[in-house]
Amino acid sequence: MKNQVCSKCGEGTYSLGSGIKFDEWDELPAGFSNIATFMDTVVGPSDSRPDGCNNSSWIPRGNYIESNRDDCTVSLIYAVHLKKSGYVFFEYQYVDNNIFFEFFIQNDQCQEMDTTTDKWVKLTDNGEWGSHSVMLKSGTNILYWRTTGILMGSKAVKPVLVKNITIEGVAYTSECFPCKPGTFSNKPGSFNCQVCPRNTYSEKGAKECIRCKEDSQFSEEGSSECTERPPCTTKDYFQIHTPCDEEGKTQIMYKWIEPKICREDLTDAIRLPPSGEKKDCPPCNPGFYNNGSSSCHPCPPGTFSDGTKECRPCPAGTEPALGFEYKWWNVLPGNMKTSCFNVGNSKCDGMNGWEVAGDHIQSGAGGSDNDYLILNLHIPGFKPPTSMTGATGSELGRITFVFETLCSADCVLYFMVDINRKSTNVVESWGGTKEKQAYTHIIFKNATFTFTWAFQRTNQGQDNRRFINDMVKIYSITATNAVDGVASSCRACALGSEQSGSSCVPCPPGHYIEKETNQCKECPPDTYLSIHQVYGKEACIPCGPGSKSNQGKKMALCTNNITDFTVKEIVAGSDDYTNLVGAFVCQSTIIPSESKGFRAALSSQSIILADTFLGVTVETTLQNINIKEDMFPVPPSQIPDVHFFYKSSTTTTSCVNGRSTAVKMRCNPTKSGAGVISVPSKCPAGTCDGCTFYFLWESAEACPLCTEHDFHEIEGACKRGFQETLYVWNEPKWCIKGISLPEKKLATCETVDFWLKVGAGVGAFTAVLLVALTCYFWKKNQKLEYKYSKLVMTTNSKECELPAADSCAIMEGEDNEEEVVYSNKQSLLGKLKSLATKEKEDHFESVQLKTSRSPNI
Repeated sequence: MKNQVCSKCGEGTYSLGSGIKFDEWDELPAGFSNIATFMDTVVGPSDSRPDGCNNSSWIPRGNYIESNRDDCTVSLIYAVHLKKSGYVFFEYQYVDNNIFFEFFIQNDQCQEMDTTTDKWVKLTDNGEWGSHSVMLKSGTNILYWRTTGILMGSKAVKPVLVKNITIEGVAYTSECFPCKPGTFSNKPGSFNCQVCPRNTYSEKGAKECIRCKEDSQFSEEGSSECTERPPCTTKDYFQIHTPCDEEGKTQIMYKWIEPKICREDLTDAIRLPPSGEKKDCPPCNPGFYNNGSSSCHPCPPGTFSDGTKECRPCPAGTEPALGFEYKWWNVLPGNMKTSCFNVGNSKCDGMNGWEVAGDHIQSGAGGSDNDYLILNLHIPGFKPPTSMTGATGSELGRITFVFETLCSADCVLYFMVDINRKSTNVVESWGGTKEKQAYTHIIFKNATFTFTWAFQRTNQGQDNRRFINDMVKIYSITATNAVDGVASSCRACALGSEQSGSSCVPCPPGHYIEKETNQCKECPPDTYLSIHQVYGKEACIPCGPGSKSNQGKKMALCTNNITDFTVKEIVAGSDDYTNLVGAFVCQSTIIPSESKGFRAALSSQSIILADTFLGVTVETTLQNINIKEDMFPVPPSQIPDVHFFYKSSTTTTSCVNGRSTAVKMRCNPTKSGAGVISVPSKCPAGTCDGCTFYFLWESAEACPLCTEHDFHEIEGACKRGFQETLYVWNEPKWCIKGISLPEKKLATCETVDFWLKVGAGVGAFTAVLLVALTCYFWKKNQKLEYKYSKLVMTTNSKECELPAADSCAIMEGEDNEEEVVYSNKQSLLGKLKSLATKEKEDHFESVQLKTSRSPNI
């Protein structure tokens, strides 16, 4: 001030020249203030918060300041006077859209400056520090950082973090700012301070960093003090598996988590377990095989393996089910890679984000808790099965993975998908601890996909690793129909397709699969392919009298434009179809003639209802075409109806997706030949909306071929040593052709059955035994009655002994109801029990005295 010249700041200090910077937030710096209000127009009535918002404010957290988490509106305010135009700059984290975050400026008249375009701050990704700057005019500027929380139920909002607020444009700096603890400045004239490296520390205004005691202390980058090294625990090391050697063994290696901060020499510390233990390698993943080397190799095209056996060719009539199935994690697969990423620092650059662990792959240590631990799977495309080729809007493949998370903090697992390397989007995320579960993502587009799993232990801006035990485990990852995939199994070729090389190829029209060779064969002239191909029975059936085969061409013909239908009907067999429409299904409205005496009829414009065959199935739904159960009568048999689905590529104003047709083939033995075609009763024209048509085709040709389960045998009576067995069809008969009824057969039989003789013998023996037992017990009963009579006579002869009085007197009007009841009658069961429990010959029966009232004393 005396010389009016600028001087360089000394060591341990820094200056921004005409600017000021706030990078220490142990407490609210001088000049900052908080104002909290409650926006009842947004959240609700003001009486819902009787305490108002007195406890809501921005909270200093050391290196940054944190906003409120409630539903109050809190403003962080700072007023500054600029001598020249300048700017304000700050770094922030804003990840939760349940908080409104705005930054605006007012002048000394409380009028908001023209910064509307910069008022609303943009969201940032988790863990990323964004930056925001606004130009300032000279004069007084009042800066506002304002947040308002919108609580959504019980969900906790994530606060806004702000740090490194810099303001440029003040008049001058009359003093230098000391470096904050954890930083230093070793040169005069510095405009910032450098961060102390790991295992060093510094106090405020330091010129250099002081090293910690290496044996007993440690510190993170930018520390203001050293921390005593704790004793080593199981949290401080991890294990890895080495690749398999030629003996099929893998070694388990243990490594300290770097940088190592624990001590092994303390009393309660553990030491690093010895490495090098050999264990059997897990089997190869499905679709791979071990050819005697130390690694697994993919199976050649056209072969498959479950990972434990050699690759084998797929059987005839099948094709490999290509894909990837990873369930053993001894080494990272070739199309996967792992990395560690952090926007705020580069501590984990070059580290593995995930580590293989035998039966699962798990998140690694990382450099700090807020690192993103990345796992990528690259698949160049998806190839659907042959039966689905050309179908639009259907599933081409799927990816399924089984995982679990173990978390003590606010960890999050993200599953992201990138298509054609354009942009990566989050498909699903899971926060906190999750039990073992599976998740499936369906692929509808044949493109290049990169699937990414990203795990973050916490999104707080911390530089330490307090949650090192928080982890995610993925047990298996399965991708179906993947291009360049391998096969763990084979699937049957679609109906009407043959195996060609290592895949299935559809047969041309009018061809069938020959069972002996599994090759496509053309039906002979004047034959057609039987409908029994649906049941796995293919055959070429001769055409009926007066008809010929169309050799696989579309047979349905409808007249086009207004024309004489009867004339065209006569020449329908010629090659002149210029006025006809040919398709699988077509519609032509016939207008009958009212004139009499000759046949004349007109046909209106024909419509193609189906020119593309989608598929055949017993299910009632295929590619969004659904046949409702109540549309046609319930079939009388348990034989499933077979449904043919078609579509038309022609679109109209009323049918923007084109027309579609569903034909329900139903077995009806009474409808021979071509059968009968009917339409739903609810839709007399075959369609209810004009775009989807339904037909019921009942024919005996739709019934399955007869087998041995369609008849039963009837055994006749045994006559003259012979028994006749007849075979008859089960009624009602729901099959045609196939096998014939066996001839009746004769078999020898016995006139008297052996078991009948045995039964008669057992019955006679039982009858004799019952007679003997009856005589024995009758004799015992006679002796018992004699003894009982003798006992009664002996008792009555003793006249001098009178029974004791039952009561003192008999009231007037009462009868003496006392009587002696002799239990001299017993059931046969009671007598048997008496004989069974008899111990002595002199045991007598008891005499029961019966009275009608209680004795009076």
